[in-house]
Amino acid sequence: MTENAAGTEATLYEVRSGAAWITLNRPKNRNALSAILVNELYDHLQAANDDDTVRSIVITGTGPAFCAGADLKSPPGQTIDGGGRAVPYTDVLTAIMDSDKPVIAAINGAAFAGGLGLVGASDIVITAADVQLSFSEVRIGVIPAVISVVCLPKLGTHHGMKLFLTGERFTGQQAVDMGFAHRAVESNKLTEAVQEEIDMINLGGPNAVRECKKLVRRIPQLSREDGFKETGEWSMRMFKSDEGAEGMAAFREKRQPVWTNIEGAE
Repeated sequence: MTENAAGTEATLYEVRSGAAWITLNRPKNRNALSAILVNELYDHLQAANDDDTVRSIVITGTGPAFCAGADLKSPPGQTIDGGGRAVPYTDVLTAIMDSDKPVIAAINGAAFAGGLGLVGASDIVITAADVQLSFSEVRIGVIPAVISVVCLPKLGTHHGMKLFLTGERFTGQQAVDMGFAHRAVESNKLTEAVQEEIDMINLGGPNAVRECKKLVRRIPQLSREDGFKETGEWSMRMFKSDEGAEGMAAFREKRQPVWTNIEGAE
């Protein structure tokens, strides 16, 4: 059931079952990252973060491509005709990673170059198994510089070195095998698979989900000693929270916690 829907030239935005679906909507340009598209994508991410009814965010594309990378005719960060603001692509990647809410990349089609930055920055990645992906920058004489910041932590230097040096194509299934995606499904099962992830996220306490995302980002930055100290305090705060009390009460009373009642869910 649709709770809220909006359309623009370059993107679509819809909230349903507690998830904000942001769809790149330039199929004739293979959803390339134009300045307008990046601006709208950033605005939608902010809107989803500010909406208390949204528990997770999905980024996907229309047509045969997920995202073909930067639009070289109107690249991200370029001032828009009429003097409009220009959002740097790094701001979009940062917004995804710093969002309080889980961001799911649903790779519906081909994804090349800068488009893979959206994949690297996302928290959960579900892909059609047969889609073609490529860090193709080297083949036009440039490098995947900015997106390496979000892609290499998932790929590691072993896979990253080969894919960056060659620009070779790899499939959605191979992305899973390399740790760059979580799950590969038949293309006609992609929406269903993403909804399964949304439903599982909705079972968790909203604050607990937010804190888990922070936890995964934070812990690798700490020493073991600092990690134990910080997480001990963190755990205590969560057990003492209203949400923690509700979750434990629901467990004792053998009922669903109040947060599982999602408006618009079927």
